[in-house]
Amino acid sequence: MTGRVAGKVAVVTGANGDLGGATARKLAKEGARVAALDLKLPDAPWDSEAITPFAVDVTEETSVADAVAAIVETVGVPDVLVNCAGIIGRPAPSHEASVAEFDQIFDVNVKGVWMMTKHVVPHMIGRKKGSIVNFSSIHGLTGGSNVPLYHASKGAVRLLSKSDAVTYGPDGIRVNSIHPGSMRTAMSRRSAEGSALGPEEYYRQLVSGNPLPRQGEPDEIAYGVLYLASDESGFTTGTELVVDGGYTAH
Repeated sequence: MTGRVAGKVAVVTGANGDLGGATARKLAKEGARVAALDLKLPDAPWDSEAITPFAVDVTEETSVADAVAAIVETVGVPDVLVNCAGIIGRPAPSHEASVAEFDQIFDVNVKGVWMMTKHVVPHMIGRKKGSIVNFSSIHGLTGGSNVPLYHASKGAVRLLSKSDAVTYGPDGIRVNSIHPGSMRTAMSRRSAEGSALGPEEYYRQLVSGNPLPRQGEPDEIAYGVLYLASDESGFTTGTELVVDGGYTAH
């Protein structure tokens, strides 16, 4: 088998989404056996025999523990964990958000990343190797008024990644975060449609000032994950890979 992650077992959460799906397919194409996790099984079979779907609620420990045990038994011990599952929430300033909205965003975006790491990383420690890639966002690097709770949750993912990199480095495990900019995804469309600016003005303000004035494509994120998952990034840990068309260069 050839490929940049040939022979590796990769776990990808949020695999039914645009970015998670592109990542799962890219890793499979490059030789990995992929466990594709999401809240529900996909409506149609995956287009690769190397991808096996699993249903999991990343906010519930029993669900996560059961899914990881099933992956180890049927697919193999994970070499790679990609925590892509996430939600953006309702656009609202902090004083208008509810406790329930806060809990939901942090449960999925932060607790879910921690929970998957908690149950996968012992298997990696046992083998003294592994790569964990956590999806943050450019909103984890910058502030903004549209979805402040999302910004806060993605900032937490960034620092959890750095902390876990420090903790698990001696065990040969690398932990990095990836920070997409505005991507052509269903989540982005929902955010634009919910903005008080209206979709057209939302997108105009979002990308018009970029050095590369367009939205990114899911495959452009998947290639970044592929690099961090592969042995090519063997000396890279505790850092951020920003893929944003230059948004944060200003």
